[in-house]
Formats: sequence, C-alpha cells, structure tokens
Amino acid sequence: MTPYAKTLIGQITSVQTGTFTATLIEDGEGRLPVISTGKDTDLTGQPGSHVAIMQNGTKLLALVTSITELDEKPSLNSLSKRAPGKMKSVTLVPLGEINKQGVFEHGIKHYPVTGAEVHTINDEDTEAIFVKFRKHGYNVGTLSSNSSLDICFDPDALFGRHFSILGQSGAGKSWCVANLLQCAVKVMPKSHIVLLDLHGEYSWRNKEGEQEYAFGKGVARYLDARDLEIPYWLMTFSELVDLLIDRSDDTASSQIAFLRNTVHELRTKANTKLGIGHISIDSPVYFSLIELHAHFEQANKATASFGKEKGPLAGMFDQFLMRLESRMNDVRYNFLLRPKRRTSSDTLPGLLRDFVGLGEPKCQITIIDISTVPFDVRPIVTAQVGRLAFEFNYWNPAYKEFPLLLVCEEAHAYIPREGKTQFEGARKSMERIAREGRKYGVGLGVVSQRPHELSETVLAQCSTFICLRLTNPDDQAYVRDLVPEAEQDFVNVLSSLGQGEAMAMGLAVPLPTRLQFHMPDPPPNSSSVDFFAQWVDGPDDLDVDDIVNRWRRQDRLL
Repeated sequence: MTPYAKTLIGQITSVQTGTFTATLIEDGEGRLPVISTGKDTDLTGQPGSHVAIMQNGTKLLALVTSITELDEKPSLNSLSKRAPGKMKSVTLVPLGEINKQGVFEHGIKHYPVTGAEVHTINDEDTEAIFVKFRKHGYNVGTLSSNSSLDICFDPDALFGRHFSILGQSGAGKSWCVANLLQCAVKVMPKSHIVLLDLHGEYSWRNKEGEQEYAFGKGVARYLDARDLEIPYWLMTFSELVDLLIDRSDDTASSQIAFLRNTVHELRTKANTKLGIGHISIDSPVYFSLIELHAHFEQANKATASFGKEKGPLAGMFDQFLMRLESRMNDVRYNFLLRPKRRTSSDTLPGLLRDFVGLGEPKCQITIIDISTVPFDVRPIVTAQVGRLAFEFNYWNPAYKEFPLLLVCEEAHAYIPREGKTQFEGARKSMERIAREGRKYGVGLGVVSQRPHELSETVLAQCSTFICLRLTNPDDQAYVRDLVPEAEQDFVNVLSSLGQGEAMAMGLAVPLPTRLQFHMPDPPPNSSSVDFFAQWVDGPDDLDVDDIVNRWRRQDRLL
C-alpha cells in the first residue's frame, strides 16, 4: 500500500487549461468521503479546500470551487437491472506544483490526464505552500480552514507594488488596516507610512481628552490636516487653475494665461534670496495670494488714453475675482489659503519632515486626520497629500533607502471612477503614484467599501487584493474583472466571509488564500454603535448648545 492510499478521494475525469473535473469516491449513499490526516478530519470536496493531484511522480495542488451530484450512467455491457446510482463531481482550479524539494511553485508545467488520482493534502503539503514567505516573519493571520497554520505575506510585494483592501461596511476593513500596519512596524522598525484617516478611526480623543492611537506608543503621530497646513503655494499651476478658475467661463482662457504669467512673476520676485537660477511655474516656493489678487484687480480695472478707454483685459476677470474672494473669505479654506505657519519658502523642509515622520517626535506612522476637513474641501487636501508623497521621493536621491507608503482610507470618496471636476486633482495625484510610484519607492494602499466607484486606473495597478465580505453584485463583478483570470472564481466566495476574514489574491501571497486576520491590538476606533445598549441605558439629555457650536464652527474637535 502506498503512503497515499489512505488519502485517495477521487480521480480526474476532465482536464482543461484553467479547470479540472474529478469524480469522488463515496463512502456510502449520499455521503462524502471522510479522511483523517493527523489531528484534523477532512470532509473532502468542500469548496475552498485544497487537494493534491498525483500522477507519474508529479504533485499538483488545486482548489475545490464547486461540487455537483450527477446521475451515474450504467455500463453498456451491464446485464444488471440495478437502478443507476449517484456520483459526486468536483470542479478544481489548478494552483501550481510542489517540486522535488517540497516547495510550492506557481504555474502548471505538467498537466495531468484523465485517471490521475486526487488526494487530500497533508500538513507537509500545506506547509510547502506557505513556507515561501515565512522568512520575513510578517505574520498577519491564520488559514481559515486550519487555524494552527499562520499566514505570512510578502511585505515587499504588498507595499512596493500597491495593494487594495475591499469590503463592505462592517466587514473589518479598519481591523485589517490596523493589523497590517501594526505588524509592519513590529517586523520593520524603520517603516515610513502616511495614513489618511477619513473618520478618526486610528487616532482619537477619549472622554478625558487624551489622544489615543490604534498603534503602540511612540509609533504614530497625529496631525490634523488643518494644522499640517499644506498651503496654496505648494500647488502646481494646474491645481491652482482647478481651484481658482471656472473652465466653463467664456473668459477662462484669458484668466489662465494671465494667472500663468502672474504666478511665475510673483514666485520669482518673492524668492530672489534663495539663489535659484530658474524658478518654474510649478516650483514649490512662496508667493503672496494678496498680491495675486491685486494684480488681477488692477488688470480688470485698467484703462487707456488717460481713462477714456477700457484696458484690453478690463472686465474680463470679474468671475475670477469673485471666485478668489469667495475662497479667501471662506474660513474652511484658511488652512490652505491663509496659512499661519507656512508663510515663506523656508518652512517647506519642516512640513516635509512632519509629513514623512522625521519631525519631532519621530514616528513610523503619520496619521493625517481629514475628518475635520469639510466634505467639499477634502479633494483638495487629498490631492496635496498624494502629490507630497510622490514629490518627496521623486526628488529624493536616496529614495531606494527610504521607501514610503501612503494608505488611503475610504478611497472612493476622493479617488472616484468617474471624472468629476472637483476630484480631478486628487485622482490624478493617486493615479500618478499607482502608475509610477514603484519606480521611486512610493507604495499605495487603497481601502474602500465601494470598489466599483473607485478609480479603475488605481485598482488595475494593485498587485495584491485583500477582499473582505462583499455582497453587492456590482462590486463583486468589478473585482472579478480586475483580478487575473485564473483567480476570478475565488471572487464567488466573498459573500460568505466572516468579519475580519478575507480572500487574499496576488503577489503578496503564494496562492489565493482565505484567511482570518489577527485581531489588532490596540483595536481602531471603528466599532459600530450599539443601538440596543444605548437605547436601554443611554443618556437622558445632551448638550445641544455644544453640538450647535461645533456645527457653526465646522469643527468636530472643539
């Protein structure tokens, strides 16, 4: 008897390039074969379980995707009048081969033929699959079908080639993000991570007013997006145009031309002491917005022939001035248009040090809280954050020694699939990182509960997909179109995942893997409101005056 005789469960009956079909051996009427391997009992044929296909010394690994019961046709030469029985057929997706050294390798070099034996896999086979990335020690969870088996991701592929975390509300996205970053800073103490926090889930104030974090002490630093002050003078010319000019205006082309000349003149005038030989229209140097307004106002009122005739640009900038004044008078834009600290070019190094975690105190994770920023201003802030992340390493000669990761929570809110004007800057910034960031050591992680509303360009550049529970058919279909063809069948399992459970696909895992993420410690501030408990023992009254005050001031952190 061969050492695999006790694990035999069926035989291959059909072979195609992407799928195999096998017929199972039955233990009894209507029952699946039950195989005991070591300490576990395997009810074979369960969707999501792994099997080994043995033939001529070759061992292939495959995943069961479905099981079907068929009528068994009697043999033509059978004289028996016994009624046809039932047989069970399983569909298998080939994953790869286990080589002679016992290590799993992607791809199928030797296809089986019909009649090849199908076996349950033992602990050694399972270890062979996941041993590949154990050397990094980046342990993020356990295999759903075997909680004793730790799952390690490849951090280089995960962070360096972009990743996405997709799942509906309540599926455990914040749990997953916190776990991944906690493990990252533990295993890689020189991590540099910028986290865009849209709802204050990763840093918040407790009832005593103390700042708390979803990470250990000294690991993360909280920055309110308004206090960080990413000022207007850091914006590129195209971003200034998007902010200040209505392109549908009949005089938009004249406004853009005059803005170009004026901004370049003001940048050059204000920075003569820097000793820069040439300042371009996009150079990150200070210029005065008050002077910009004055130039436009003067040109708009200019006259000729001693006041008898209007100047060539007279009256053409009415809309521009109205738009600029509206922005400058809107207190929500103060952090951008009326900075208190970033009022000269020499403040830029300090801003960048705070941004990447090199300020005081130094930290591995910089949490930029944009929950305090009004909704319609967030696209501008996120566009600036994305551009800072890219530009920092683009101009950094040591970018290979200083890789940077930008994690975007609720990314669909500011990196939309559709080309809406107000989101154009943010989408361009993030798509630039997705396309070119890998070359300069800038990784991107996007987190979303509505994948089909997220930029297809960004998702298409992600090499690893971490998919939590998704029940919406549109979202499932969108994800299915994005993942490699060989992995599309695995999307079908997304609706049955539990909280904190995910199907991971892509370069960061040796093969598509269903895993349960570790509970982050400490957890993020993302738990759902307990309606029952609060409606039983909740407060009898509230300080409504305080609520009104916060609303009026547009400040949730008063």
